[in-house]
Amino acid sequence: MITVVGSINMDLVVSVDRAPNRGETLIGKTFHTNPGGKGANQAVSAARLDHLTNMVGHVGTDAFGTSLLNNLKEQNIRTNYVKRKEGPSGIANITVAGGDNSIIVVPGANFSWEAKEWEQYDDLITKSDVLVLQLEIPLEVVEAFAEMANKRGTTVILNPAPAHSLPASLIRNVDYITPNETECMEIFSMNAEEAVSHFPNKLIVTEGEKGAVYYDGSSLVRIPGFPVKAVDTTGAGDTFNGALATAIAEGQDLKKAVSFANAAASLSVQHYGAQNGMPEREAVLARLGEMN
Repeated sequence: MITVVGSINMDLVVSVDRAPNRGETLIGKTFHTNPGGKGANQAVSAARLDHLTNMVGHVGTDAFGTSLLNNLKEQNIRTNYVKRKEGPSGIANITVAGGDNSIIVVPGANFSWEAKEWEQYDDLITKSDVLVLQLEIPLEVVEAFAEMANKRGTTVILNPAPAHSLPASLIRNVDYITPNETECMEIFSMNAEEAVSHFPNKLIVTEGEKGAVYYDGSSLVRIPGFPVKAVDTTGAGDTFNGALATAIAEGQDLKKAVSFANAAASLSVQHYGAQNGMPEREAVLARLGEMN
């Protein structure tokens, strides 16, 4: 069983020919909403791969909260632990212009955690095989869940995004840390190859189509990616983490688990939208078979 603790957002996506100048009003081209949030995305990834998945997080009492909750249920994710908090849900305001994205995240309900609220989830964490965390909820909440899981013997995956300095205690309490190349440099002030050597079998750095790299204690291990024509890389990292959690929960060794996650991520970038492109198990196994 996988439990994801993290953000649940509604993405508000506007496309425009170019970004507006300061004080300028432009006419946009398109607008649409997509369920998102790194926590919810990673839960969807795991659930699509036929693994029992719980979501722990907050949505607001607004219409977005209702839509976000319904979406999680439609994805076969257990929502018993998703609370509705008075006020707005979290949103990500995304402007797409000239092939680039600019994003403003307003956390809303994602930051409405009360003191020691996490203690009520002790039994759930104890029963879980893998706990997945990110950094779109308060850091103290992330630290509390990591410590709880560590004490209960539950494997912890921390996807440190958005990039944030990590307390030494948090690093000790997690089993795997999964930044991309940019996040790795921001957090550890080292490139991927140098950074992973300091955290054997713990730090796994994703490198897009090149795959991922980690250090096994004696040598650098590169797990190749799958060459594909990407149409939208949004959610690729979240797909990777949900798939990694699934493989680890099923008892795969780290090398096979990372390869499984790479295959899932490569499939996700062939479709538009973070959650839309997340693959089902059969597709991931077929892609792995292409390499054999």
